[in-house]
Amino acid sequence: MLTIGLTGGIGSGKSTVTQIIGEFGAPILDADKVAHTTYAPGGPAYDAVIAAFGAEIVAADRTIDRKKLGAIVFGKPEQLNKLTSIVWPATFESIRRNVADLRASGAKLPIVVEAAILIEANWQPLFDEIWLVRAPREQVVARIESQRGLKPSETEARIRAQLSDEERGKQATLIIENNGSIEELHELLKEVWAEALKRNG
Repeated sequence: MLTIGLTGGIGSGKSTVTQIIGEFGAPILDADKVAHTTYAPGGPAYDAVIAAFGAEIVAADRTIDRKKLGAIVFGKPEQLNKLTSIVWPATFESIRRNVADLRASGAKLPIVVEAAILIEANWQPLFDEIWLVRAPREQVVARIESQRGLKPSETEARIRAQLSDEERGKQATLIIENNGSIEELHELLKEVWAEALKRNG
């Protein structure tokens, strides 16, 4: 039974793709949400994150204040690396466990995990297939500006700061070109999903 990692850059439309595939019946996991649970109180990365960044990141309710943590790591590569070296391996294990739990509870369809940083985090071993969502740069820029209110220069900086589609493409089993209307994307995904169901043994 297939486990599919779905990735793509900022503004590529991967969340829309995930949503549509979810409508087809796929069990969906959001790697971002899984990552947040790893440093929630009692989570596997909670103590290590506090040990690395200090008690001042802990809020009154014992949760880690993500705004304070964000301010510490933002724009500081070595601090960000320190955080990801704790959170990414814990997230890997949590995703693996979540997939196993879904299978144990009877999920037979391909499981889709949306993970923006799948390749950067070296999570490839979790997946049978890696699907990359790609969109033309001008569409990406327009989408980010309308969704997040960023200036073109800020958008360009974000695109440059991440792995290129070319690099991601080297790891992808399948590339989903999101370069048309939402209706066209829906039709394309219907075909992609039908093919995946045939491979799902």
